[in-house]
Amino acid sequence: MNERIVVDPKICHGKPVIRGTRMPVALVVGSLAGGMSFEEVQRENDLSIDDIRAALKFAGKLIEQEQYHPLPAPDDQCGFSSMPICLVPQPSR
Repeated sequence: MNERIVVDPKICHGKPVIRGTRMPVALVVGSLAGGMSFEEVQRENDLSIDDIRAALKFAGKLIEQEQYHPLPAPDDQCGFSSMPICLVPQPSR
């Protein structure tokens, strides 16, 4: 793991944070994604540029490990078009 990022169940419920702070990696990445500059994030959260880069690197490695499996498109009657059997309620007589 990155030396600047800590995952400890006793700190922020085990969320990854910048070492020596309670600043979650997700908040750093979200701030940048929301349009803040490196300098704004650095100033407002008392972080170094290396801390911010470490958060981005950590998030990038996490994403590389993820696998995505798209769900089938919903069908009009039963919910999923790939289901072998679709039970549709019949109108009562």
